[in-house]
Amino acid sequence: MLGIASFASTSAFRVLDPALMSLTQEFQITTGEAAKVVIWFAVAYGVMQFFYGPIGDRFGKYRTIAIATLACAVGNYLVAIAPTFNLVVIGRFLSGAAAAGIIPMSMAWIGDHVPYEKRQETLAKFSIGMVTGMGSGLVLGGVFADTLGWRASFYFLGTLYLVVGTLLYSQKGSVPDLKNSNQVGFALLAPIKAVTSVPWARIILLVVLIEGALIFGALSFVPSYLQMKHEVTSTAAGLITGLYSAGALIYVLISRWVIKRFGEARMVQAGGITVALSYIIFLFLPSWQFAMVASLMCGLGYYLMHSVLQTNATQMAPERRGTAVALFASFLFAGQAIGVTLGAQIVDQVGLSGVFIFAIFVMPIVAFWFASKLVQRRISRAASSAK
Repeated sequence: MLGIASFASTSAFRVLDPALMSLTQEFQITTGEAAKVVIWFAVAYGVMQFFYGPIGDRFGKYRTIAIATLACAVGNYLVAIAPTFNLVVIGRFLSGAAAAGIIPMSMAWIGDHVPYEKRQETLAKFSIGMVTGMGSGLVLGGVFADTLGWRASFYFLGTLYLVVGTLLYSQKGSVPDLKNSNQVGFALLAPIKAVTSVPWARIILLVVLIEGALIFGALSFVPSYLQMKHEVTSTAAGLITGLYSAGALIYVLISRWVIKRFGEARMVQAGGITVALSYIIFLFLPSWQFAMVASLMCGLGYYLMHSVLQTNATQMAPERRGTAVALFASFLFAGQAIGVTLGAQIVDQVGLSGVFIFAIFVMPIVAFWFASKLVQRRISRAASSAK
């Protein structure tokens, strides 16, 4: 059920990527302006993590997930009926604010109930909902944009949220849910300060911020790039970009073998290189068929790196796991908002290719730096255990 809720959440995030051109035409705005529907969803998602983490720790993570899923239905229905672009943006902001309580709290709930040695594999299985949702959102967005119109995708998502949220809420009495019963009232800043005071937590948060900016700052513009360069339809652009999720599913299928074979540091290095290569293919190879390969590689590369980050996030402050994972998600989506914002400026000033070139150069640098930190941490912990 948590996987289905996460499917809806990530579908909503990416559903308008193939429809940016439709928005520019309907509301007579630039592509950069249309990207606000991505930016403000991510901003709301990131900001609300400062609240959902402490709320989940205090009142229960599962209960928080169920209520947030129901609230998502309201935001998506608002987008569907919005008569102006400003109201579309407001609806997207509200949708992002509600969706912020689903995936991070689900990861934290898994962290509460699954031992660390099995957690990365369990999170990989949970990720099936996330990654298929992201790909499905792109496909649904493209199909609806070419047939019933982009608004129909939000009627669909609103109904999905309503059904899943109702089912989740109906089971809240029978699902185990850890709460911080020693806490009196609701504290916001203290749990956040406790997490950010941990040096390793600060490294994880910094890396996921940059990762979100580099990967999604470029990926959000892939459908528009495909439509302009290869003259494909919105549906085709969504389908091609949606193969990103198939690449991520490849990681899920081989995750047990990869984790045992490579280890965390080499997984991160391989991920950074694979993502950079995918953007090279998008940018330089001449046909849309090569873009299909690039999308697969991008999803695989991203999850090679991101799975290591999210597993470490569940353990960087175990006593404040809800807050820690929520902050992790906050920084990831803040990075996406920053990446899309900067990407929109690059697109309007330089062109769509500029966002890919930046990611090609910077992504491997970040990956290898983080891998070196993982090695240093492993050596340090081994030395401490020997003493």
